[in-house]
Amino acid sequence: MLQKISTDKAPAAIGPYSQGIICNGMLFASGQIPINPANGQIEGDDITAQTELVCKNIGALLAEAGSDYTKVIKTSCFLADMGDFAAFNEVYAKYFTEKPARSCVAVKTLPKNVLCEVEVIAAV
Repeated sequence: MLQKISTDKAPAAIGPYSQGIICNGMLFASGQIPINPANGQIEGDDITAQTELVCKNIGALLAEAGSDYTKVIKTSCFLADMGDFAAFNEVYAKYFTEKPARSCVAVKTLPKNVLCEVEVIAAV
């Protein structure tokens, strides 16, 4: 049975998808971008600020699902510029302290022209 996750503490979906789905004790969270859930606006002018907001949004989804950062198994990280890799990692490491498996790639363009997007798979 699939259980949809939805919280107003993370950005609403901007397309035909759910914020996250729980299946067999696992959370599959949609990618988060630096949208302030309170006003729906992109916030942060640099990779550090945007990564902070992305990680906070992920935290809200994890909490809604009954999970937390320590239960994240895998992340997929998307950067607009691989030149931001070190600064992104500095913020990311504060949140993902258990060092889950990870992919990190640079992509041509991200939704709303943000600098980063992160999706997670976590145990619930």
